[in-house]
Formats: sequence, structure tokens, C-alpha cells
Amino acid sequence: MGFLPVFLLFICAFLVPIPSSADDDGERAELERLVGEIDALKPIMAEAEAKALPGARVRFNYKWLGRDLDLVKSGIREHIEAPRSEPRPFPPLSGDYRR
Repeated sequence: MGFLPVFLLFICAFLVPIPSSADDDGERAELERLVGEIDALKPIMAEAEAKALPGARVRFNYKWLGRDLDLVKSGIREHIEAPRSEPRPFPPLSGDYRR
């Protein structure tokens, strides 16, 4: 075996990602931060809902949005707290917030 193939094999060995628990900890920290961001949306949603025109023909459905955000938050929490396993089905979000 010549120098070039050994050198290329050596380089490829460093390019292959090696899973580590530090990456899991970093992901979990970012997911915790995301849960905090979702929680921070609640007062903003309440303020927007308070400013909504009561007689508007088309109104935004804050209750549905809140339910979807709670569903997303619940899924994130379950992922953080559950042991690593196969993904499971999750109910779809409504995505339509107009009444």
C-alpha cells in the first residue's frame, strides 16, 4: 500500500462523525431553550388576542394556536425526558388559525 491511499484513509477517518454524549447534551439544551421560547409566546399571544377587533369578519383563532404550541412543547418535553427509542406517530397540527 502506497503513501497516498494510507493518507486518504487517515483523512477519511477524521471526516466520519463520531457520536458523543456531548452532542446529545447540546441538543437537549437547545430543545430546553426552544421550550422556553414557546412559553415566551403565551403573553404575546394574549396581548395580540386582547387587541383583536371583536367584530372582524375573519378572526385569528388563538385557542387553536395555543393548543398546537402546547402539542409541540409536549412533544419536545417527551423527547428530552424519554430514553432514545424509535420515533412514534404524533397527531397533526391544525395549521389553520382563521375562524
